[in-house]
Amino acid sequence: MSFRLRTVTNSAGKGRGMGSMQQGRHGIPSMGGTESAVHRFAIIPVILAVVLSVLDYAVANIALPTISRELHVSAAGSVWVVNAYQLVNAMLLLPLAAWSERVGPARLCTIGLVVIMIGSLICANAQSLGVLVLARAVQGAGGACIMAVNTALVRLVYPPSRLGRGLALNALAIAGGVALSPSVAALILGVASWRWLFLFNLPVGIVTLALVVGFLPRAGGQPRRLDWGSIVLNILAFGGILVGCDMLVHGNVDALSLGLAGTGLAALTGLVRRQHGRAAPLLPVDLLAITAFRTGFITCFLGYMAANFYMISIPFALTGVFHRSAVETGLLITPWPVGMIVAGPFVGRMADRYPAGILSSAGLFIVGLGYLLVRLTPLDAGNFDIMWRFAFAGIGFGLFVAPNNKSMVAASPLHRSGSASGMISVARILGQTTGGMLVALILTDVAHEPTLRCMECGVATAWLGALVSVSRLRGQNAARVRGS
Repeated sequence: MSFRLRTVTNSAGKGRGMGSMQQGRHGIPSMGGTESAVHRFAIIPVILAVVLSVLDYAVANIALPTISRELHVSAAGSVWVVNAYQLVNAMLLLPLAAWSERVGPARLCTIGLVVIMIGSLICANAQSLGVLVLARAVQGAGGACIMAVNTALVRLVYPPSRLGRGLALNALAIAGGVALSPSVAALILGVASWRWLFLFNLPVGIVTLALVVGFLPRAGGQPRRLDWGSIVLNILAFGGILVGCDMLVHGNVDALSLGLAGTGLAALTGLVRRQHGRAAPLLPVDLLAITAFRTGFITCFLGYMAANFYMISIPFALTGVFHRSAVETGLLITPWPVGMIVAGPFVGRMADRYPAGILSSAGLFIVGLGYLLVRLTPLDAGNFDIMWRFAFAGIGFGLFVAPNNKSMVAASPLHRSGSASGMISVARILGQTTGGMLVALILTDVAHEPTLRCMECGVATAWLGALVSVSRLRGQNAARVRGS
């Protein structure tokens, strides 16, 4: 029995294997498959590719002190091992998402896995910080290939009736990668050199690559010319704004930081203007014109911004305010991703029955309430008293992610799945980056209990996201009234 799926074409009425394209609500194309069209093996390579991408980014954090010592560089210099990955990842997400609509998401995922493995091999043999940073940039490009299309791949594999479950599994894979990264890094560093953190990617990557080639459906791409002018502006915009603003919030107010930030803003302005009137813009301003998509994008941005107010500041709060050791801090934070993992299976089923206006709004309200409970934790609280609050917030975050992603995917035309997937990742990265910059600003400029101020900002941001999310219910009710 062969498990390989046949190619899915995008021609109306000619789809095979996964079902043909049909017109969904509001004239939006959707996959016409039934639940039996979900191949039981097709989601496995998607999950493995996402987990590998998340681990590839996160495990290096744990090894920074060791890397800086062995390569004889400063701690500040070693941070570029992480920054290079995230910067290239952010700059390439939208161009790669646009390219995926030309070559197909499965093929781009395959390319991403190969690029990650090449970068990993260079990382493992790097003898200087410059080579290691360059190799991490290569890995970031590979990770961008995967994260630009992971949602599109879920949409390709799952029919509309089970899309919520697929996206919940995807969110679960990301949370699982975050949860596993400290343990995987600690396990490898306990028995081998830091170089094995990157060599570890090779066998896992080879297995994942074989599964991607064997089981993922090959969706036919759309004929589309790449807009190289927009690609250059996109890279300048994200690179200039992210690096320039990061330098500014760390107190480096000079000609270089101001010039980078100014160049990024100018490039972003030019990019937005260039997109108007284009049938398939690199920066999908046409998708942002769809109310449901725009609301989901803003909600996603605010949700991840709130998450980074927590994720970055809470280690400082636990060590500085609650006087926990570094080891205890790592264990105390673990319930956050564990809460997401626990919520995942239930959220997947609910996302296929209830709208994001209910589920994501409730999730972000729970996230804000969890942050508030952490903020109000007594200074003499025991470990369990701290951990259940983190788990509570994690469950809320799990409830927020999948339904919101589903609302964005469902609001976009099927042939724009690559752009929709890329925009979800862009909203996530922009939210995380903005939250991280604001945390750095608060930690630098606020003298009295800055970590607790970050918690309060997290509460306010999460609840603002809940308000934006719940506005979808008003739009849906208005649509029903017009249709009655």
